[in-house]
Amino acid sequence: MAPKEVKNKGVKSLKEVQTVTEGLKFLYRQKLLPLEKYYGFSDFHSPSLEDADFDNKPMILVVGQCSTGKTTFIRYLLEQDYPGGRTGPEPTTDCFTALMHRDVEGVVPGNALVMDPNKPFRKLNYFGNTFLNRNQLGTQMDVGLICYDFPAVLRWFAEHVDLILLLCDAHKLELSDEFSRSIIALRGYEDKLRVLLNKADMVDSQQLMRVYGALMWSLGKVICTPEVLRVYIGSFWSSPFRTSENRVLFEREEEDLFNEIQNLPRNSALRKLNDLVKRARLVRTHAYIVSFLKEETPLFRRSNKKRDLIYDLPVVFTRIQQRHQISAGDFPDCAKMQERLMDCDFTKFKSLKPKLIAGLDELLTCDIAKLMPLLRQEELAAADRPGVQGGPLLGKNRGPFFEGNPFYYSEPNGESEELAEEPWVVSKDKPKYDEIFYNLSPQDGKLSGMKVKEWMTSTRLPNSVLSRIWKLSDVDEDGMLDDEEFALASHLIEVKLEGFGLPPKLPADLVPPSKRRRRTLSTEHREDERGDVEALSWWMRVQTQGTFIFAHIPALPYFKFMKLKTLLEDEFSGDLEITDEGTPTTTGWFEVQVNGVLVHSKKNGDGFVDNDQKFGKIVTAIDKALGK
Repeated sequence: MAPKEVKNKGVKSLKEVQTVTEGLKFLYRQKLLPLEKYYGFSDFHSPSLEDADFDNKPMILVVGQCSTGKTTFIRYLLEQDYPGGRTGPEPTTDCFTALMHRDVEGVVPGNALVMDPNKPFRKLNYFGNTFLNRNQLGTQMDVGLICYDFPAVLRWFAEHVDLILLLCDAHKLELSDEFSRSIIALRGYEDKLRVLLNKADMVDSQQLMRVYGALMWSLGKVICTPEVLRVYIGSFWSSPFRTSENRVLFEREEEDLFNEIQNLPRNSALRKLNDLVKRARLVRTHAYIVSFLKEETPLFRRSNKKRDLIYDLPVVFTRIQQRHQISAGDFPDCAKMQERLMDCDFTKFKSLKPKLIAGLDELLTCDIAKLMPLLRQEELAAADRPGVQGGPLLGKNRGPFFEGNPFYYSEPNGESEELAEEPWVVSKDKPKYDEIFYNLSPQDGKLSGMKVKEWMTSTRLPNSVLSRIWKLSDVDEDGMLDDEEFALASHLIEVKLEGFGLPPKLPADLVPPSKRRRRTLSTEHREDERGDVEALSWWMRVQTQGTFIFAHIPALPYFKFMKLKTLLEDEFSGDLEITDEGTPTTTGWFEVQVNGVLVHSKKNGDGFVDNDQKFGKIVTAIDKALGK
């Protein structure tokens, strides 16, 4: 009986697809899913895929024994607690917890979670109530992270995630039997597997070298591959290092790890394509195995023949490999396949259908290749995006804590919005901080980034934390700290050392008094005429001969507005009349529109008008409006 035709939603041919994800969904529904259903692939391997499996954001699987720092590591990334998170010396991670972003914070039970068609967890329903009662969704963060506890479903998670982090404690290298079985379940996904040797700051260099060797020896007995796993060494939490002997090593290892996490969205389409190809090759091999067993099953004395076929399954694999020229790496685990075949009726297996196999071969040889130009386009577009941001994931915007360029800034803080005369929280301790400030020999009333870095690293806080403190403290973004900014940095360091988190942006009572925006007389005059306005939002009205060109510039500091205004007046001398007006609303993004056409958008990655190319786009648009 032929399989039912699978309806494809929207896209009717591969030529119509606009993204790699669309193409993968189309190919899966059209050529791979019918084969899976016909040969019962989900009965032996993983369940069929849904749209949510292709559309989901990148996920990370965090695996480790108790007290290796899984929850603390996630808190380090979030810089806050999350629903269901708890730490302690005893085993506290007793269930699977999927952390995802949602507007309302809360916990969704497992049985409700698998009913959501927009989440990639619907197929977990296959594991039943025993598992779902120990599964929940804590909704709070932007990057999917899953905490490990129950090894029976690890392989399902490993298939669907983008990265697997295996946490090990420098003081507890022994692998329990349960943990060893869990690692064995990850075989076949070594390309996603990374090892974090956590709490490495508690040993000196000599001990660390021995610990690393012992860890590789222990893992080598479980992970049977010739390739060596990538091991990140460090102390992945926001507390000060116990010993600073290996600080430089830990900082570089952490930066490499964070770079890999930040690049996950950029590599997401490639990972999905790779996983689909891997699945297609396994489906093809499964079809050959099932059809071969069907062919070899006689009409009489079936039970004896079935027993012989299962026992000789390695020989069967070899015969199929030679007959169809299939790589040995495409075959499933022989022992697991033998176990599943014990309960199967070979007479109900399907014979080989050349048409279905031909369609699958076409997918692997031609159709995937047609998606490669789209993949390259998406990779080029993604290269300009910043990747995962937030918490310690600051990318290169780390002030003097970015080794390549001490004063590199990818995103300006901007001047603080207009503040009331709130008392400065740091004032009471400023005399104490001033003494440290002047002992560091400031020049022209300011300390350079490198001088401040030397002092800040003496606190033993990780560089990822210190870089966030720098970003919050350097309010005017000049790569130096004056006495107020230094006092603010010192205050934030003390807050962190006391175990508290850092704010995502400076609250009003932490902004140094000299950095608080003041209304100018002209602004106050305009406000009297038009009522309440946002002091940091402006409309640039450019009047040409009968044409109005509006450049909407929300949250743009006034001096940047004036700079752009001056450049345009110089470029179009006598042709433009430019005035600025406050606006009652802001979008939060710097945008320039000319005659309703969006010419420049910070939201789309253009940033501020800070080079000739960006300025040229605006000039070209005005030229067109002027009819030049």
